Amino acid sequence: MNEADALDIVQFAIWTVLMASGPAVIVAMLVGVSIALIQALTQVQEITLTFVPKIVAILLAVAFSGPFVGAQISSFTNVIFQRIQGGF
Repeated sequence: MNEADALDIVQFAIWTVLMASGPAVIVAMLVGVSIALIQALTQVQEITLTFVPKIVAILLAVAFSGPFVGAQISSFTNVIFQRIQGGF
């Protein structure tokens, strides 16, 4: 294993983490911004108002994007196992 192989594996691992966490992060960001906008427009500054919709939205996003996240992690695992089998 040389430096190029190590960098390739690290790059693929970072890409896998970004793709796997992307749906939940994007949903949390969109829900957070929309709730902040609603709070700013209505001047209702209830702290707990932000948590429940975010939690529900993130759980739904994780439930619906589960197969996609699993496929990304499975693809990464297959690449790593193929490199181990081939001797890098």
